[in-house]
Amino acid sequence: MVIKVYLATASGSTAIKKKQQDVVGFLEALKVDYTEFDIATNEENRMWMRENVPGEKKPTNGIPLPPQIFNDQNYCGDYDTFFNAKEDNEVFAFLGLAPPAGSKEAQLAEKALILQNGKDPEEHHKTSAEECNGDSAAPEDLHKTSGPGEAAEESEMKEPSEKEEEVEHKDDEEHPVTEDEGEQPVTEDEEEEPITEDEEEEPVTEEEEEEEPVTEDEEQGEAATES
Repeated sequence: MVIKVYLATASGSTAIKKKQQDVVGFLEALKVDYTEFDIATNEENRMWMRENVPGEKKPTNGIPLPPQIFNDQNYCGDYDTFFNAKEDNEVFAFLGLAPPAGSKEAQLAEKALILQNGKDPEEHHKTSAEECNGDSAAPEDLHKTSGPGEAAEESEMKEPSEKEEEVEHKDDEEHPVTEDEGEQPVTEDEEEEPITEDEEEEPVTEEEEEEEPVTEDEEQGEAATES
């Protein structure tokens, strides 16, 4: 990117000359590379400057006066806007350039970034580096660096298992086995029924014990059978 300063070297206005000197001198003090474009001796430079200054930035007569500052094709501003940026330490931002490291404008920009993000960029960078180193650390190192808070978390994780066992034990005590759940006694109906008198073996009567006498006819028949 090229910083372009459009000025009039042969201007008869003392005020314009002073403004041009202030702009050029401050750019040189900041060691900003720039290129001068004289509109007094070059009509093309005059026409280009007038055409590329935005309409809202032009004076009421429509003819912008030098000095006018551009960053390549982008319009930066005139002397008044340049002076305001100088007072606010925002010249590099006005020019569309990054401020050099360690400059006052860079420090202000860094503070503005801190207010915007709520965190110091350097601290954020350190935190990120520590996180990276922490991920690559060995498990033993992690165990050594664990503080009281982490030990408390581990004990809290172990406690629930012991508490759960106590709760289960209490549940067993609170709910004893009921009579219905226990071994049911054998009822009278289920007991072995005694043998009734009818089922007992009937005794042999006297009539059945006495052997019936053999008649004469039966004896003669048996003798005939044997002969």
